[in-house]
Amino acid sequence: MAYPEFYKPEKVGTLYIPDTGAAMAAGQSANEKAASEDTQRNTLLLIDAQVDFIHEDAALSVPGAVEDTRRTIEWIFKHLGQITSIFASLDSHTPIQIFSPSWWADKDGNHPEPFTLISHEDVKSGKWNALYQPNWSIEYTERLEEFAKKQLMIWPYHTLIGTSGHSITPALYEAIAYHSSARQIPPRFIVKGMISETENYSIFEPEIKVKNDPNGGLNQVLLNELAAYDKIYVAGQAKSHCVLESVSSMMRYFADKPEIISKIYILEDAMSSVVSPGIDFEAIAQETFSKFAQNGLNISSTSQAKL
Repeated sequence: MAYPEFYKPEKVGTLYIPDTGAAMAAGQSANEKAASEDTQRNTLLLIDAQVDFIHEDAALSVPGAVEDTRRTIEWIFKHLGQITSIFASLDSHTPIQIFSPSWWADKDGNHPEPFTLISHEDVKSGKWNALYQPNWSIEYTERLEEFAKKQLMIWPYHTLIGTSGHSITPALYEAIAYHSSARQIPPRFIVKGMISETENYSIFEPEIKVKNDPNGGLNQVLLNELAAYDKIYVAGQAKSHCVLESVSSMMRYFADKPEIISKIYILEDAMSSVVSPGIDFEAIAQETFSKFAQNGLNISSTSQAKL
């Protein structure tokens, strides 16, 4: 198919100012019906498709993410008239959060390196000391191991609010604007990850609930809004973390509603896993998604998905 003139495949994964005006003008000329006229309503859920995860020289680059994004953009163009709406989440952080090096130090004052795992025992023994909210930090690592069955991972500083790394990668942003203009429907942006006291991989809920924060629980409104669509297509980064945990939230919430789970489609070639020393995140993600497929989740791809 012919792509819009503003789209330059070679620019996917490069940092530039999106030509929103050109994308909007192209959308207006696309001669598509308004989304409000759709009899079958399909949505694309883009999870954390941001510069810091996609660009090869970015803070937390996911290998394969540039190619994933190119396929996602071209899938949007191909199915412009069948995608009713686009939801896009934004992982949104500050420099001081419980998973950042700044939160922790050893007895000599050294901060942990990215990809360090901190266990509850490490905190109790004083191997790692919390420089902020020490009582909560001890409780958090205990609850994380008890309820989420994982240890705290320290990440590089990434998707910091106010930095270029927080932005949706420019070529994809242009595609979102193009869709918005062509289908006469604004995109929906979902901000998550701003609570300093907890990790927040899922776009629907933090790892450990924070009762005194309005965003510290399960976002049932968003889950129910997505459930109203006929098909929900999921793409983004990283497959092993924010995509996986977001889908896990959906599987738990809709566990007694197989008719909704059957509407969820994972675009597997539009997401990749984090690569980290000593942990095969891709294998973990694959195993979990395979279990979800046995419970009705659809595993598809940009070449196979039929809208």
